[in-house]
Amino acid sequence: MAQGLIPEKPGEIIEDIGANILDELIGLGMLKESGIFERGLRVSELYRESCLLQVEEKDFIDKAVNSPIHLFIRDDGKHLPSNFKSLLIRSLFAEATVRDSSDNSYRVEALSQVYLETVCGLQFLSVLVLDSSIDYLPDEMGNLVHLQYLGLYLRNIKKLPCALGNLLKLQTLDLRRTYKLRELPIEILNNKQLRHLLMTQPYYFRYFHDGIRVPKGFATLVNLQSFTGVYAAGSGFASELSTLTQLRELGLHCVSENHADEISAAIMKMDNLISLYLRAEQTRLHSSKQGGKKSVTILPPLLPEFESFSPPPHLQELRLYGGLIEIPNWLLSMENLIKLDLHKSDLLENPSSVLQFLPKLKNLTLWDAFKAKVIGKEFCEA
Repeated sequence: MAQGLIPEKPGEIIEDIGANILDELIGLGMLKESGIFERGLRVSELYRESCLLQVEEKDFIDKAVNSPIHLFIRDDGKHLPSNFKSLLIRSLFAEATVRDSSDNSYRVEALSQVYLETVCGLQFLSVLVLDSSIDYLPDEMGNLVHLQYLGLYLRNIKKLPCALGNLLKLQTLDLRRTYKLRELPIEILNNKQLRHLLMTQPYYFRYFHDGIRVPKGFATLVNLQSFTGVYAAGSGFASELSTLTQLRELGLHCVSENHADEISAAIMKMDNLISLYLRAEQTRLHSSKQGGKKSVTILPPLLPEFESFSPPPHLQELRLYGGLIEIPNWLLSMENLIKLDLHKSDLLENPSSVLQFLPKLKNLTLWDAFKAKVIGKEFCEA
């Protein structure tokens, strides 16, 4: 989308057009799906070899000097060509990875300051992905005014530069691997073209992440289609969320009974919502005495019941992280549901009882959803 490769059609959402194109390429065998928890795509081996052969035979590097270039660099820019800064680089995927000879794996290191300064001088960039262990970004990042896609896979960064607010053409900000980031700068509200604000990974198990806090006034980002990894317990959050009725993907962390009614009311206004992720507020502790000794058991966080909740009609993906005790009644009405993930649900009943009410369900993930050592045949029959 950031490269302008998707043709716009009147009355259609550009993300839907792009998704249809990808499905066609998968059907033709040119792309293959990968990944367990997140959908990934890769070029099939046959077409990959063909592309590499074309590059070698046609002196691609020499002929690309005056053409838009898309680069993937893994060595921290240690072997850049002398004319690097003069190239029309439109996309850059920069990793700082080093191969470990002992087990042939890669470890992520920090990008050098010199390399970062060089990257910030690439004025034609529309796509930039940084994968590194650095803990800062220079203010000069705000000079990349043509950026439309920015992916920051920066595991140690705790604060983003206010200069990101200068990126007025930015459509996608991907922060799903910035595990230590806890809040966005208020300047992010300047990015009125934002369509996808993706924050924190739902399936990162190293430690609990309560989501990223967004500044008050986020309701002015009226073009948002995706809004994930968001801390939902802030004052006035639900009120602003209720105005983003155009959302198609929503992921909320720290959902609790304290604001359950407001959150559910906001979600019910989102008629276009396709994907929903809800994560409970915090871990619960259960104390008990046995034989004169006190013991503490860690229970999964408890999700609100959302008693009056009615799911948006087009919802296809639902991920729930937290204790449910029993399957909520509203789940049975989701006739268009294709993907269901239940994590730490602490269910007292086998969830197979609801499958018969979900005729389109194709993908089911149960991760500590209920206590069972063996899944019986009734589960498969459902």
